[in-house]
Amino acid sequence: MKLYTSVIILVLVAACCSMPAMGATKYLGGYPEMSAYISGLNEFNPGEETTISVTIQNSGTHDMKFTNSGVLQPEDVATTAKELTVGLAAGGAPLIIKADPQMAGDLKSPNRVTIRFNAKILSNATIGEYQIPLTLDYKFLKVQDQEVSDTLEFAYNDVTETLPLTINIKPRVRIAVLDAVTENLNAGTEGYLNLTIKNTGAEAGTRATVKILRNGNSPVIPTDSMVYVGEFPVNGVVNCRYKVAISTDAESQAYPVDVVVSYENTEGDQVTSVPETIGVPVGGKIVFSMVSPPPTLSPGKSAVIEMVYRNTGNSTAYNAQARLNAVDPFVCTDNGAYLGDILPGGQATARYAVRASDQAEPKTYSLDTEIRYRDSLDNSQISDTFTTDIQVVATQDSGSVMGMLPVLVVIVLVVAGAGYYLFVKRKKT
Repeated sequence: MKLYTSVIILVLVAACCSMPAMGATKYLGGYPEMSAYISGLNEFNPGEETTISVTIQNSGTHDMKFTNSGVLQPEDVATTAKELTVGLAAGGAPLIIKADPQMAGDLKSPNRVTIRFNAKILSNATIGEYQIPLTLDYKFLKVQDQEVSDTLEFAYNDVTETLPLTINIKPRVRIAVLDAVTENLNAGTEGYLNLTIKNTGAEAGTRATVKILRNGNSPVIPTDSMVYVGEFPVNGVVNCRYKVAISTDAESQAYPVDVVVSYENTEGDQVTSVPETIGVPVGGKIVFSMVSPPPTLSPGKSAVIEMVYRNTGNSTAYNAQARLNAVDPFVCTDNGAYLGDILPGGQATARYAVRASDQAEPKTYSLDTEIRYRDSLDNSQISDTFTTDIQVVATQDSGSVMGMLPVLVVIVLVVAGAGYYLFVKRKKT
């Protein structure tokens, strides 16, 4: 084998010496030597969204190099990994790789390239060390023949090789919300959220603080968002109470909120757990309706009218006050009424002093009304404006009454005469 190689080399040397001077270099033998490692930390936590950075290095070397005037300058060398594609898989590790194989181009020696893969560690991942496979697909120059002075012929080897990478899943506090109880959480109000939380992870936390965070544009907005619990052992359970506000555009449904624990781990590092998202039931805004029939007024007359309001929401309206917005042809000399506390489904009566102008036409009019009240945390709230009806009825014409007076007198006299006749006749019998 050595003799055969020596003969080849001598032939090539002789060929090169017989060609005119061109100042080119030719390499013989060699191939890419690929290695890979994870850049930065290779420790991850259960449930973590992360980026795994992998550095691929080519350390290939040539067996022999000729500098000869008769050799054409080659485009490729045997140690270059051409058209390199890098793929990362989970193997048997508890994670999900969220990226397809990526193209890295041509990797010459000695050079390196770093590729990043998005990944998620499974929430139920077992603590320990895992091997994940990195697959490299590339080709390299196998043969470069120069049969004539101006022509080069190439042949390539296709290579697929798999390199193992090591990652570590380390312990961490992981939370589970066992129970979520709300108090007076309705659109446009403040209330309380009571949580029962368990540490289901493999690590105990010290100096732990349980926090709730707004989830995106959720209408559930924490106002008191942190509760210090101190020691949070494995399988430990804590109860936390938070004050939250609900935006006015919320509907009657459940909305998300995120729960996390910040704590000090056994190494003294400050760590935050993976967020746990829960649904918080929210009631709609307190709504009022009018349940009494429309009151009546006559043109040019004043009266104290009564209107009965009902709370059709799911929470109590405290210290409620109603207001009637009078417009032409009405004038309100007293347009406010105190209603007190109105329970869900409860009713309260308001009385207003109203006058209809002389020019009021007999028909049904709609007026705006609203209720201002206090929520369970004594925040001032105001209901949506809604309408109530008032009827204007025509007064009976006094002239027509006077015109009918003689007829009424005759009727009275006839009835009286008939009565007297019957009385006298009965006495005679």
